Amino acid sequence: MAKIFCIANQKGGVGKTTTTVNLAAGLAKVGQRVLMIDLDPQGNATMGSGIDKRNLETTVYDVLLESASVAEGRIKADKCGYDVLGANRELAGAEVEMVALDRREKRLRTALAAVGAEYDFILIDCPPSLSLLTLNGLCAAHGVIVPMQCEYFALEGLTDLVNTIKQVHANLNKNLQIIGLLRVMFDPRITLQQQVSEQLKAHFGDKVFDTVIPRNVRLAEAPSYGLPGVIFDPSAKGSAAFVAFAQELVQKMPPASALAAEQPAPLAPRAPVPLDPSLALQDPNGF
Repeated sequence: MAKIFCIANQKGGVGKTTTTVNLAAGLAKVGQRVLMIDLDPQGNATMGSGIDKRNLETTVYDVLLESASVAEGRIKADKCGYDVLGANRELAGAEVEMVALDRREKRLRTALAAVGAEYDFILIDCPPSLSLLTLNGLCAAHGVIVPMQCEYFALEGLTDLVNTIKQVHANLNKNLQIIGLLRVMFDPRITLQQQVSEQLKAHFGDKVFDTVIPRNVRLAEAPSYGLPGVIFDPSAKGSAAFVAFAQELVQKMPPASALAAEQPAPLAPRAPVPLDPSLALQDPNGF
């Protein structure tokens, strides 16, 4: 049974899509069966997987409205090694259309149940907002991987996301937990980033992944070629880091049945290290 993870952060520009497509490619490289779902109407994860969103006959929009199944909508991204359930601008209308529908938050969860046995990992690229699309992703997932930059404003976004996950866990998905924080776009030459990284490790302990994704030009160039960086330039430092992250994720994760059965692990601090006023005043574990 597949482990289903959302790649989410309510702050924009933190590398969610870059993380999703490169993690999917990295997992495929280490022998995992992967489905990548694009839940963002911009369709960047679709294009970044080498699939032209303008030519899609069936998208995640059709799956959410139950006019097609995941098996009918998925496409094999041959160069990348994983399957894609793509999105385009049509998806923006789904939120309006789903408002009056039954089970509107759990439609993706229902659809994925039919293909869960065919994959080891299902990764969901969420839009940078709390919407019906994001809720569908969170309701379908076992957990959330949070890409974040080691900067002050990123910490505020983390606080907002933790509060959102607490609400979804309490009301819609008892299995939802935070899998971990992934430090991305990291530049060791910047003292502030080093300090924030160290404080994250001290504050959140093993909820911070050991792998760090460096700031890398080749990762930024790859989408213009319609490929993840892991495929576009496997020798780049950023690409190697994502493959290492994929290996870390495979090694650390229990079977999907265990993820669904266990009580969610809290995102709890190990030591009272205040990263900023908002984190110092709130309990970040929350569940």
